[in-house]
Amino acid sequence: MSFPIKALLGLAATAFALGLRPLDAAAAPAQSPVLAVHERFDFVQAGRHVTVWFYAPPGMTPQTPVVIVMHGVARDGERYLADWIPQAQARGFLLVVPEFSKEQFPAEAGYIYGNTVDKTGRALPREQWSFSVIEPVFDAVKARTGNRTDRYRLFGHSAGAQFVQRFIYFVPTARLERVVSANAGWYMLPDLSTAFPYGLKNTPVTAADLRHALALPMTVLLGTADTDPVLHALRHTPESDAQGPHRLARGQFFMARAEDAARAGHFTFGWRLAFVPGVAHEDKDMAPFAVQELFPN
Repeated sequence: MSFPIKALLGLAATAFALGLRPLDAAAAPAQSPVLAVHERFDFVQAGRHVTVWFYAPPGMTPQTPVVIVMHGVARDGERYLADWIPQAQARGFLLVVPEFSKEQFPAEAGYIYGNTVDKTGRALPREQWSFSVIEPVFDAVKARTGNRTDRYRLFGHSAGAQFVQRFIYFVPTARLERVVSANAGWYMLPDLSTAFPYGLKNTPVTAADLRHALALPMTVLLGTADTDPVLHALRHTPESDAQGPHRLARGQFFMARAEDAARAGHFTFGWRLAFVPGVAHEDKDMAPFAVQELFPN
Protein backbone atom coordinates (compact mmCIF):
# COMPACT_ATOMS: atom_id res chain seq x y z
CA MET A 1 0.00 0.00 0.00
CA SER A 2 1.40 3.41 -0.88
CA PHE A 3 0.66 6.85 0.53
CA PRO A 4 1.35 10.37 -0.81
CA ILE A 5 4.73 11.61 0.36
CA LYS A 6 3.29 14.93 1.57
CA ALA A 7 0.94 13.04 3.86
CA LEU A 8 3.84 11.02 5.24
CA LEU A 9 6.45 13.68 5.73
CA GLY A 10 4.95 17.05 4.94
CA LEU A 11 7.55 17.61 2.25
CA ALA A 12 7.17 20.55 -0.08
CA ALA A 13 5.39 20.01 -3.37
CA THR A 14 8.70 20.04 -5.19
CA ALA A 15 9.91 17.13 -3.10
CA PHE A 16 6.73 15.22 -3.88
CA ALA A 17 7.57 15.53 -7.56
CA LEU A 18 10.80 13.62 -6.97
CA GLY A 19 8.89 10.35 -6.95
CA LEU A 20 10.18 9.11 -3.61
CA ARG A 21 8.22 6.20 -2.19
CA PRO A 22 7.38 4.95 1.31
CA LEU A 23 9.29 1.97 2.62
CA ASP A 24 7.35 -1.23 3.17
CA ALA A 25 7.06 -1.26 6.96
CA ALA A 26 7.50 -5.02 7.03
CA ALA A 27 11.00 -4.60 5.62
CA ALA A 28 12.17 -2.35 8.46
CA PRO A 29 14.10 -3.85 11.40
CA ALA A 30 11.78 -4.41 14.35
CA GLN A 31 13.50 -1.88 16.63
CA SER A 32 14.22 0.74 13.99
CA PRO A 33 12.04 3.81 13.43
CA VAL A 34 9.68 3.64 10.48
CA LEU A 35 11.50 4.75 7.36
CA ALA A 36 8.98 7.24 6.10
CA VAL A 37 10.47 7.82 2.68
CA HIS A 38 13.31 6.20 0.84
CA GLU A 39 14.33 5.21 -2.62
CA ARG A 40 16.88 2.90 -4.16
CA PHE A 41 18.21 2.75 -7.68
CA ASP A 42 20.66 0.69 -9.66
CA PHE A 43 23.85 2.50 -10.60
CA VAL A 44 26.09 0.95 -13.23
CA GLN A 45 29.72 1.78 -13.90
CA ALA A 46 32.18 -0.21 -16.02
CA GLY A 47 29.61 -3.01 -16.20
CA ARG A 48 29.27 -3.38 -12.43
CA HIS A 49 26.03 -2.73 -10.56
CA VAL A 50 25.75 -0.83 -7.27
CA THR A 51 22.47 -0.52 -5.36
CA VAL A 52 22.18 3.03 -4.04
CA TRP A 53 19.88 3.56 -1.06
CA PHE A 54 18.94 7.07 -0.05
CA TYR A 55 16.63 8.83 2.35
CA ALA A 56 15.20 12.34 1.98
CA PRO A 57 14.48 14.09 5.30
CA PRO A 58 11.34 16.15 5.95
CA GLY A 59 11.64 19.63 4.57
CA MET A 60 14.40 18.78 2.13
CA THR A 61 15.56 21.68 -0.02
CA PRO A 62 18.13 21.95 -2.84
CA GLN A 63 20.67 23.02 -0.19
CA THR A 64 20.15 20.06 2.16
CA PRO A 65 23.60 18.65 3.02
CA VAL A 66 24.52 15.19 1.75
CA VAL A 67 26.07 12.41 3.86
CA ILE A 68 27.36 9.26 2.16
CA VAL A 69 27.66 6.26 4.50
CA MET A 70 29.81 3.23 3.65
CA HIS A 71 28.57 -0.12 4.96
CA GLY A 72 30.61 -2.86 6.60
CA VAL A 73 31.87 -6.26 5.49
CA ALA A 74 28.35 -7.76 5.33
CA ARG A 75 27.60 -5.41 2.39
CA ASP A 76 24.26 -4.57 4.08
CA GLY A 77 23.45 -1.12 2.78
CA GLU A 78 19.77 -1.16 3.76
CA ARG A 79 20.63 -1.94 7.39
CA TYR A 80 23.04 0.99 7.48
CA LEU A 81 20.32 3.16 5.98
CA ALA A 82 17.99 2.11 8.82
CA ASP A 83 20.66 2.75 11.46
CA TRP A 84 21.30 6.23 10.11
CA ILE A 85 17.70 7.37 9.47
CA PRO A 86 17.31 8.85 12.99
CA GLN A 87 20.46 10.91 12.46
CA ALA A 88 19.27 12.16 9.07
CA GLN A 89 15.91 13.09 10.58
CA ALA A 90 17.44 14.89 13.54
CA ARG A 91 20.14 16.76 11.62
CA GLY A 92 18.27 17.17 8.34
CA PHE A 93 20.67 15.69 5.81
CA LEU A 94 20.15 13.67 2.64
CA LEU A 95 21.42 10.17 3.47
CA VAL A 96 23.06 8.06 0.75
CA VAL A 97 24.28 4.47 1.20
CA PRO A 98 25.86 2.78 -1.84
CA GLU A 99 25.88 -1.00 -1.54
CA PHE A 100 28.81 -2.90 -3.06
CA SER A 101 27.66 -6.51 -3.31
CA LYS A 102 30.02 -9.46 -2.97
CA GLU A 103 28.91 -10.67 -6.38
CA GLN A 104 29.84 -7.46 -8.18
CA PHE A 105 32.84 -6.52 -6.01
CA PRO A 106 34.13 -9.81 -4.58
CA ALA A 107 36.44 -10.29 -1.61
CA GLU A 108 38.46 -7.62 0.20
CA ALA A 109 40.05 -6.45 -3.04
CA GLY A 110 36.68 -5.59 -4.52
CA TYR A 111 35.56 -3.36 -1.65
CA ILE A 112 38.09 -2.24 0.94
CA TYR A 113 40.96 -2.09 -1.57
CA GLY A 114 38.70 -0.05 -3.84
CA ASN A 115 38.83 -2.69 -6.59
CA THR A 116 42.16 -1.15 -7.52
CA VAL A 117 43.68 -4.62 -7.98
CA ASP A 118 42.35 -8.05 -8.90
CA LYS A 119 42.79 -11.18 -6.75
CA THR A 120 46.27 -11.71 -8.18
CA GLY A 121 47.34 -8.18 -7.29
CA ARG A 122 47.24 -6.93 -10.89
CA ALA A 123 46.33 -3.23 -11.15
CA LEU A 124 42.88 -2.52 -12.58
CA PRO A 125 41.85 0.49 -14.68
CA ARG A 126 40.60 3.48 -12.73
CA GLU A 127 37.10 3.23 -14.22
CA GLN A 128 36.72 -0.21 -12.59
CA TRP A 129 37.60 1.00 -9.10
CA SER A 130 34.87 0.92 -6.48
CA PHE A 131 36.52 4.16 -5.32
CA SER A 132 35.50 5.66 -8.67
CA VAL A 133 31.80 5.04 -7.98
CA ILE A 134 31.33 7.55 -5.14
CA GLU A 135 31.62 10.81 -7.07
CA PRO A 136 29.19 9.81 -9.87
CA VAL A 137 26.76 8.40 -7.28
CA PHE A 138 26.78 11.82 -5.60
CA ASP A 139 25.89 13.38 -8.94
CA ALA A 140 23.18 10.78 -9.62
CA VAL A 141 21.50 11.41 -6.27
CA LYS A 142 21.69 15.15 -6.83
CA ALA A 143 20.01 14.74 -10.21
CA ARG A 144 17.22 12.60 -8.72
CA THR A 145 16.51 14.92 -5.81
CA GLY A 146 17.25 18.37 -7.22
CA ASN A 147 20.04 18.81 -4.69
CA ARG A 148 22.47 21.61 -5.56
CA THR A 149 25.16 21.27 -2.93
CA ASP A 150 28.75 21.25 -4.13
CA ARG A 151 30.27 18.87 -1.60
CA TYR A 152 29.37 15.90 0.58
CA ARG A 153 30.34 14.38 3.91
CA LEU A 154 31.66 10.80 4.00
CA PHE A 155 31.45 8.22 6.80
CA GLY A 156 32.55 4.59 7.00
CA HIS A 157 32.46 2.03 9.78
CA SER A 158 34.57 -1.13 10.05
CA ALA A 159 35.07 -2.32 6.44
CA GLY A 160 33.45 0.96 5.40
CA ALA A 161 36.16 2.76 7.36
CA GLN A 162 38.73 0.70 5.47
CA PHE A 163 37.17 1.99 2.25
CA VAL A 164 37.09 5.59 3.46
CA GLN A 165 40.66 5.74 4.78
CA ARG A 166 41.93 4.54 1.37
CA PHE A 167 39.49 6.58 -0.72
CA ILE A 168 41.00 9.85 0.43
CA TYR A 169 44.38 8.85 -1.04
CA PHE A 170 43.12 7.39 -4.31
CA VAL A 171 40.52 10.07 -5.20
CA PRO A 172 42.20 13.40 -4.46
CA THR A 173 39.63 15.28 -6.56
CA ALA A 174 36.70 14.08 -4.42
CA ARG A 175 34.35 16.88 -3.39
CA LEU A 176 34.64 16.14 0.32
CA GLU A 177 33.37 18.47 3.01
CA ARG A 178 34.33 16.32 5.99
CA VAL A 179 35.29 12.66 6.56
CA VAL A 180 34.89 10.22 9.47
CA SER A 181 36.59 6.81 9.56
CA ALA A 182 35.29 4.71 12.47
CA ASN A 183 36.65 1.48 13.94
CA ALA A 184 38.65 0.18 10.99
CA GLY A 185 40.22 -3.24 11.53
CA TRP A 186 43.61 -2.28 10.11
CA TYR A 187 45.07 0.57 8.08
CA MET A 188 46.82 1.57 4.90
CA LEU A 189 49.48 3.78 6.39
CA PRO A 190 50.26 7.21 4.88
CA ASP A 191 53.67 5.97 3.83
CA LEU A 192 54.95 5.90 0.24
CA SER A 193 57.75 3.48 1.19
CA THR A 194 55.56 0.75 2.73
CA ALA A 195 54.17 -1.76 0.24
CA PHE A 196 50.48 -2.05 -0.64
CA PRO A 197 48.09 -2.90 0.99
CA TYR A 198 49.67 -1.73 4.27
CA GLY A 199 51.16 1.36 2.66
CA LEU A 200 51.10 3.36 -0.56
CA LYS A 201 54.12 1.89 -2.35
CA ASN A 202 53.27 0.41 -5.77
CA THR A 203 50.00 2.38 -6.00
CA PRO A 204 49.05 5.34 -8.20
CA VAL A 205 49.10 7.59 -5.11
CA THR A 206 51.67 10.39 -5.35
CA ALA A 207 53.32 12.61 -2.76
CA ALA A 208 50.91 15.39 -3.81
CA ASP A 209 47.96 13.05 -3.24
CA LEU A 210 49.29 12.20 0.21
CA ARG A 211 49.74 15.87 1.06
CA HIS A 212 46.14 16.52 0.01
CA ALA A 213 44.78 13.58 2.04
CA LEU A 214 46.57 14.60 5.23
CA ALA A 215 45.15 18.12 4.97
CA LEU A 216 41.53 16.95 4.76
CA PRO A 217 39.21 17.53 7.72
CA MET A 218 38.99 13.86 8.74
CA THR A 219 38.20 12.35 12.12
CA VAL A 220 39.49 8.93 13.12
CA LEU A 221 36.67 7.88 15.46
CA LEU A 222 37.26 4.99 17.85
CA GLY A 223 35.02 3.14 20.29
CA THR A 224 36.93 2.76 23.56
CA ALA A 225 35.46 -0.73 24.07
CA ASP A 226 36.45 -1.97 20.60
CA THR A 227 39.22 -4.08 22.09
CA ASP A 228 38.28 -7.65 21.16
CA PRO A 229 41.30 -9.09 19.29
CA VAL A 230 39.23 -11.62 17.31
CA LEU A 231 35.81 -9.97 16.81
CA HIS A 232 34.52 -10.15 13.22
CA ALA A 233 37.60 -12.03 12.04
CA LEU A 234 39.97 -9.19 12.79
CA ARG A 235 43.00 -9.57 10.54
CA HIS A 236 46.14 -10.94 12.15
CA THR A 237 49.25 -10.80 10.00
CA PRO A 238 52.72 -9.55 10.97
CA GLU A 239 51.92 -6.20 9.32
CA SER A 240 48.48 -5.75 10.88
CA ASP A 241 49.62 -6.93 14.32
CA ALA A 242 52.40 -4.36 14.19
CA GLN A 243 49.59 -1.78 14.28
CA GLY A 244 48.23 -3.16 17.56
CA PRO A 245 46.29 -6.09 19.05
CA HIS A 246 42.80 -4.68 18.43
CA ARG A 247 40.92 -1.94 16.62
CA LEU A 248 41.25 0.70 19.32
CA ALA A 249 45.03 0.34 19.44
CA ARG A 250 45.36 0.18 15.68
CA GLY A 251 43.41 3.41 15.21
CA GLN A 252 45.70 5.20 17.64
CA PHE A 253 48.75 3.77 15.88
CA PHE A 254 47.43 4.95 12.53
CA MET A 255 46.84 8.44 13.82
CA ALA A 256 50.36 8.64 15.27
CA ARG A 257 51.87 7.53 11.96
CA ALA A 258 49.79 10.11 10.11
CA GLU A 259 51.02 12.86 12.40
CA ASP A 260 54.59 11.69 11.80
CA ALA A 261 54.06 11.73 8.01
CA ALA A 262 52.64 15.25 8.08
CA ARG A 263 55.49 16.48 10.25
CA ALA A 264 58.15 14.82 8.10
CA GLY A 265 56.69 16.25 4.90
CA HIS A 266 55.93 19.67 6.43
CA PHE A 267 52.32 19.10 5.36
CA THR A 268 49.21 20.74 6.75
CA PHE A 269 47.56 18.19 9.04
CA GLY A 270 43.76 18.32 9.17
CA TRP A 271 42.96 15.04 10.92
CA ARG A 272 41.80 14.59 14.49
CA LEU A 273 41.39 11.63 16.82
CA ALA A 274 38.16 11.23 18.79
CA PHE A 275 36.80 8.55 21.10
CA VAL A 276 33.32 7.21 21.85
CA PRO A 277 33.28 6.09 25.51
CA GLY A 278 32.05 2.57 26.23
CA VAL A 279 31.14 1.69 22.65
CA ALA A 280 32.56 -1.40 20.96
CA HIS A 281 32.19 -2.39 17.29
CA GLU A 282 28.65 -1.10 16.68
CA ASP A 283 27.85 1.25 13.81
CA LYS A 284 24.48 2.27 15.27
CA ASP A 285 26.10 3.34 18.55
CA MET A 286 28.87 5.21 16.77
CA ALA A 287 26.51 7.09 14.45
CA PRO A 288 25.39 9.92 16.82
CA PHE A 289 29.03 10.75 17.60
CA ALA A 290 29.99 10.52 13.94
CA VAL A 291 27.31 13.09 13.09
CA GLN A 292 28.84 15.48 15.61
CA GLU A 293 32.14 15.13 13.77
CA LEU A 294 30.52 15.53 10.34
CA PHE A 295 28.62 18.64 11.49
CA PRO A 296 30.87 20.24 14.12
CA ASN A 297 29.24 23.67 13.97
